[in-house]
Amino acid sequence: MTQICIFDTTLRDGEQSPGATMTTAEKVRMGHQLDQLGVDVIEAGFPISSPDDFNAVRQIAREVRRPTIAALARAKDVDIDRAAAALEDAERARLHVFIATSELHLERKLGITKNQCLERTAQSVERARRYADDVEFSPEDATRTDIGFLCRIVQAAVDAGATTINIPDTVGYTYPAEYRRIIEALFAGVPGLANTVVSVHCHDDLGLSVANSLAAIEAGARQVECTINGIGERAGNASLEEVVMTLRVRGDILPYTTGVRTTELYRTSRLLAALSGVHPQPNKAIVGKNAFAHEAGIHQAGMIKDRGTYEIMTPDMVGVPASRLVLGKHSGRHAMAKRCRELGYEIDDRELGRVYDRVVELADQKKDILDEDLLAILHHEATADESDVYELMELRVTCGGRRSEATVQLKESGAPTPPAVADGDGPLAAAFAALDALVGLRVELEDLTIRAATPGSDALGEVTLRAQVEGKTFAGQGASTDVVEAAVRAYLHALNKAARLGAVAAETPIDGDNLWGV
Repeated sequence: MTQICIFDTTLRDGEQSPGATMTTAEKVRMGHQLDQLGVDVIEAGFPISSPDDFNAVRQIAREVRRPTIAALARAKDVDIDRAAAALEDAERARLHVFIATSELHLERKLGITKNQCLERTAQSVERARRYADDVEFSPEDATRTDIGFLCRIVQAAVDAGATTINIPDTVGYTYPAEYRRIIEALFAGVPGLANTVVSVHCHDDLGLSVANSLAAIEAGARQVECTINGIGERAGNASLEEVVMTLRVRGDILPYTTGVRTTELYRTSRLLAALSGVHPQPNKAIVGKNAFAHEAGIHQAGMIKDRGTYEIMTPDMVGVPASRLVLGKHSGRHAMAKRCRELGYEIDDRELGRVYDRVVELADQKKDILDEDLLAILHHEATADESDVYELMELRVTCGGRRSEATVQLKESGAPTPPAVADGDGPLAAAFAALDALVGLRVELEDLTIRAATPGSDALGEVTLRAQVEGKTFAGQGASTDVVEAAVRAYLHALNKAARLGAVAAETPIDGDNLWGV
């Protein structure tokens, strides 16, 4: 069967999802998991956009060696040079250059003519080829570009040496039959296009990103750009897990394959949710909490007789773990490390120490530790960083009256702070007010969600929140059997992200067009 190249843009387009900002350490951890997943290309970031993005791309290029590492650049010399510098240490590097091509974007955003767009396309691809043999070109807003001009732009990129031509549906505007006609028209109208890899990059504004991607594959595209959980700008991108599993389950009519290890899909989804703070909805295909749940009696009866009656894939195909008792209060480190490995997590001694301490702490709060508990701890400890500025030392909350009162003490850069006492309309408001008094930052809570990570009355509660810290939005997550403690840990997670990224908060503005990307 024909192999489809999976180009993962979770760390670039996916991170543009509001509140999904990750630190460099978190991006590197996600990059290693994408490698484990088996994707072919990782678009690691947009180096010109910030020093932090540059450093993240450079670090991933140094550490993640099997996949091709791509970096995005506008059709500008400064962007291309910066992207190339970030990729210097990559085993396999790809420069991804884009320019807007629709009449709307040319006139209203760039303020250039079609001829100027053609010239910039050729010049930028030629410049990128000086740095790398692997160059991808994207005409931004391709699906709203006149097809005749789109053919001319693609031809210019091919003639200049582009090895991959990506046709992005930047605003999620097209539909499958139309997208298929666009791809077919390009193959017919651009000599030499068949000697490149044709790629597609679809957004989900009309809920058609996966359907459009599959239609493009049938028309001859051989690379799909997608993200874990479909995360991304506005309504998101084509979901990697949906594209991959559609090709696997419907191989009877879609004779294509990928190099993705599908048993890593669920683990990758959970890790991204822990790092970004953006959880897939419960009914999300493949990786949602309810993806393999059957409540209706007639469905349950059929499942008992034959799982194939209502399941077109099994949970183990995508790596969903069975719920089982794994650990108790007296389990040792070796048993814990062994179960982590069985669940697919290779952790070092430092990480094992953090996980072990949290499991022992949790075992004092609930009788049994299940796989789900261990997974939640693994994912939350994966978000921990030794350079955390703020650590929770003590939390006491009194509630039940008209006002709640909280006492909080932190370690700040390793040194204990004086306790802070504050009140509020409820325990969370009181605890957050005490934290604000300790850190002295301007924080505005935007959203907070509490969910049970595990079953039972002693469930491990996960809190996900988004907060504006000094005007910039950060996501935070925390887990505990006490939801107030979980919320405080989530708040501190967001504050630590803000503290680590504080050095790049006042970036030097870059020239020209916006940084929207493809």
